[in-house]
Amino acid sequence: MTYLLHRLLRLAGVWLGVLTLTFAIRPLAPGDPIAALLFGQPSTPEVVANLRAAFGLDRPLPSQYFAYLTGVARGDLGTSFTTRRPVTAEIGERFANTLLLTAISMALALVLGVAIGTVSALTRGSLLDAGLMTLSLVGLALPSFWLGLLLIEWFAVRLRWLPVAGSGDAAHLVLPALTLALVEAAVLARIARASLLEVLGQEYIRTAHAKGLQPRVVVVRHALRNALLPILTVVGLQFGGLLGGALIVENIFAWPGLGQLAARAITQRDYPVIQGIVLLVATSYVLVNAIVDLLYAMVDPRVRDSRN
Repeated sequence: MTYLLHRLLRLAGVWLGVLTLTFAIRPLAPGDPIAALLFGQPSTPEVVANLRAAFGLDRPLPSQYFAYLTGVARGDLGTSFTTRRPVTAEIGERFANTLLLTAISMALALVLGVAIGTVSALTRGSLLDAGLMTLSLVGLALPSFWLGLLLIEWFAVRLRWLPVAGSGDAAHLVLPALTLALVEAAVLARIARASLLEVLGQEYIRTAHAKGLQPRVVVVRHALRNALLPILTVVGLQFGGLLGGALIVENIFAWPGLGQLAARAITQRDYPVIQGIVLLVATSYVLVNAIVDLLYAMVDPRVRDSRN
């Protein structure tokens, strides 16, 4: 209980910092949002002043900050400069699509990465090990946008197995999810291999083998479980990174998620939408890593005992 309380208090502090940094986007960002809203067209000072008052930009920064905090506490992230719709509605329509893409990509990356890392660790020094690690290195070096275009070329254009872009059914998820998953799987494969090799050299693993346990049982029940902590750390970081970093891939595949919304908001200097997306992604990132910390305590009770 003490461990959980400590984590929740740290989470609250981090979230307040995220709120403050998110608010700082507007006054520190270059350009004038009102000028972007008017598309550079000439306008009278009265019209500009009325627009600034309508969006609360005429008030002092402390007053704007307080209004922002109270609005977030009520679930109100403001109004979009361009569509005049609530930011929560704009984000809500697309967040589920990004979350779905991220979850499927992360699950696929986890399965592929741990499987490749495990096989590589168990065949250490062999040609198979060298080949798998070479493939993982290639995966790390490939930019996601280039990999996405390559997958489109082969599986959508040449083979015509999958749709090029858009949404509608499960087939539209395959290429963007695979694009994100392959890069993340390469990272997980190398982490899983290194972690598993360290565990396989421990005395209790040799003891398990000496007791006559089957190799599969030793690997799955003993080695993999104790090799999970570094993998969980990377998974938490990757999930948050995917949630906020799928912008390019979503635009390549015309996937209607936060990536497309963020690209439009940045182009139009729609700061309330940008703030809302940053806040949502940062909050999700913090929550995921808090969950990972709790999973540490479940996987290895020594972590919980050391932090009480």
